[in-house]
Amino acid sequence: MILSSPDPAADPFVATAVLGLQLASYAVEAELVGDDRLPPLLEDAHALAAWRGRWLMAWDGVELVGAVAWTGVGDHVDLAKVMVSPPAMRRGVATAMLSRVLSATDGRDVVVSTGRDNAPAVSFYARHGFVREADEHVPPGIWTTRFRLARG
Repeated sequence: MILSSPDPAADPFVATAVLGLQLASYAVEAELVGDDRLPPLLEDAHALAAWRGRWLMAWDGVELVGAVAWTGVGDHVDLAKVMVSPPAMRRGVATAMLSRVLSATDGRDVVVSTGRDNAPAVSFYARHGFVREADEHVPPGIWTTRFRLARG
């Protein structure tokens, strides 16, 4: 697995690959939470490329198997998206990407949200030391859970 940090806004191939990964990954979450109105499933390539933040991507040869998008927000880092290709799930891709992102966050707290009923993601964040902070409706009818990894 190779980790790199291309910008989807600068490379149409990368933007297309990330959008395909995003749709496949979040389709799994939609099935787990029982609702396909998840914002990442409604995003197109232009909106994805317009997002300004940092990216880390995991490649298996030329196949994109994972991506994390994040921003630094004051005293913490917000993981906006964590995606793994369904065939690559449970192979350590998310753990490798999270480890790399954590090493680049200058010891700041890290915040992430996932579907409250997405048991694999909830378990993943708990295994990595994240603590549940709150449940929220985003959009109404879809429950998410916000987690925080306190590092400071």
